[in-house]
Amino acid sequence: MTITNQTSLRAEKRRGLHARWRGLRMLAAATLVGAALAGCTGEQFQKGYILPPGALEQIPIGASQDQVLIVMGTPSTVATLDGEVFYYISQRSERPVAFMNQKVVDQRVIAIYFDKNRRVRRLANYGLQDGKIFDFISRTTATSGQEMSYLAPLFKLLSFN
Repeated sequence: MTITNQTSLRAEKRRGLHARWRGLRMLAAATLVGAALAGCTGEQFQKGYILPPGALEQIPIGASQDQVLIVMGTPSTVATLDGEVFYYISQRSERPVAFMNQKVVDQRVIAIYFDKNRRVRRLANYGLQDGKIFDFISRTTATSGQEMSYLAPLFKLLSFN
């Protein structure tokens, strides 16, 4: 083998090694960028009561208070105004990027009203729609009265902003 052939073979090997290192460096950089972006993905948070699927359908009007406790569990709070009311309070929020503040996506108060005999008189699923307290079961926005005066502070308590 001549000297020029040996020199050209060495040069080709060096070029091949440089190409491999360049490829490895590109792969390492892409992996590092991917890992950094994965740390910035959003999160979802659930606070308070988590409603089991189909739970409200299992509570007919006239059901006993014990049946409600079996299906729904212990309420978040109880009111004893004009009969007894069980409140189940929840809030869902999300954070689109890991270092940003949380934004409230949904707030709910499930209210189960009982009569004097401790039987279900009415069910309500209150939430916020367009900034107003809204009953998602009856599809009505409540007017001012005793009932809403108790729900408004519950919503304010849940939002930490």
